[in-house]
Amino acid sequence: MPELPDVLAYISALEARVAGARLENVRVRPNAFVLRTVEPPLASVAGRVVREVRRVGKRIAMGLDGDLWLVIHLMIAGRLHWRAPQALLSGRNDLAAFDFAGGALVLTEAGSKHRASLHVVRGEAALESLDAGGIDVFSADLSAFRDALSAENHTLKRALTDPRYLSGIGNAYSDEILHAARLSPVAQTQRLTPAEWERLFAATRATLQTWVDRLHAETSGGFPEKVTAFRADMAVHGRFGKPCPECGEPVQRIRYADNETNYCARCQTGGRLLADRSLSRLLKADAPKTLEELEALKRR
Repeated sequence: MPELPDVLAYISALEARVAGARLENVRVRPNAFVLRTVEPPLASVAGRVVREVRRVGKRIAMGLDGDLWLVIHLMIAGRLHWRAPQALLSGRNDLAAFDFAGGALVLTEAGSKHRASLHVVRGEAALESLDAGGIDVFSADLSAFRDALSAENHTLKRALTDPRYLSGIGNAYSDEILHAARLSPVAQTQRLTPAEWERLFAATRATLQTWVDRLHAETSGGFPEKVTAFRADMAVHGRFGKPCPECGEPVQRIRYADNETNYCARCQTGGRLLADRSLSRLLKADAPKTLEELEALKRR
């Protein structure tokens, strides 16, 4: 799922292309299931000028004349593309096109789960109703950050990715943040020390800013076409079994449902392996609990 750095990359590219431009039309492929509102009608946005492009959590909102907003949520497999004017919606992944004189913004979604969405809303209040309420880590101070994440006692992984607490962070960048902070993904928010809160706050800001800057440089005036949750230069996310860039130990993972958490046991958990349900069910009492036990198991 595109997260804060990816969404900001899209917004920067869109501002350069559509801010101040007239939206001629919005075309939605029949049976695409992407439009989630009926009032105001989608037809009401045609002919209006884009006045603003804004991030709302992980959503991208285009503000139009008349206080109308087009709000796109890419979810897991949705992506945006800048194509030639009046580009056809020809592929099965093409969901919608936003037509401008200079080009067409095309929304696509891979797969068949139909999670990407488009809302048309009127006014700031309606726009804010789509925001889960998480704080922006770049505008918050340490105290606000700590208060938001420790309002309830959750694991750090869950707290960082809960949009009610923090805005725009998901599975990928939470792994990177926790590795940079040298903290376990299953540490409890209400048990962190003041020093650990300082490390987590600094790591959250620094990690996100680093990737905002990298994606901006990578795009270099073009349109982001390689938005992915798995990047070769990430430290741990998506790198199960590969060496940690800090200590060289293999990156570990916890798998659950459709997601997994990646971490370095040496850097983040003092060498202790976190319980993975599938591995625990397979090995039961023999499931390794430390890196040393894992190495011994491999040598059997």
